Amino acid sequence: MVDQIKIIEKYAKENNIPIIQKEGINFINNYIKNNQIKNILEIGSAIGYSAIKMALICNDIKVTTIERDVLRYDEAIKNIKTLNLENRIEIHNIDAFVYEDKRKYDMIFIDAAKAQYIKFFEKFKNNLNPNGVIISDNLKFHGLVEHIENTKNKNTIQLVNKIKKYIIFLKENKEFKTSFYDVGDGISISKKI
Repeated sequence: MVDQIKIIEKYAKENNIPIIQKEGINFINNYIKNNQIKNILEIGSAIGYSAIKMALICNDIKVTTIERDVLRYDEAIKNIKTLNLENRIEIHNIDAFVYEDKRKYDMIFIDAAKAQYIKFFEKFKNNLNPNGVIISDNLKFHGLVEHIENTKNKNTIQLVNKIKKYIIFLKENKEFKTSFYDVGDGISISKKI
């Protein structure tokens, strides 16, 4: 099991596929354990790394995850099967904005296109159970949110500005109270008020 996780981490590194930092996933997994979270909706599977890590916490955790990139989806399917988690991880190869789901979740994990975080939040917030939370990753974006001067790339600057807008959106949101954590690449936990 540990070996398979290491293989996934190595594959992600070699193929330049962004996966959640270890410190970040450990923090989220502790939150899942401490709050008896059993069903999770993840926006952005990539190669299945975080869905697998979350599902492995406990045998009664179920993860529904969405990935629009076919190659990453195929790799995620392979990784999920290798770890025999097909009965606990349900993966969909579809754009999150097209995906429809009436189910309720204890936790929604947003870790997809950073520029779309506000839209993801708004689309899926109604899929939360009454005491559910929305967790978002990459709010520091490799330190660039605090130090945008460290990049001259126009696309990166636009992306960082969208992440900053998302942070303001969370802080000003009247429906949710958000806590921010300086772990991994920056994580927020939003709870319905």
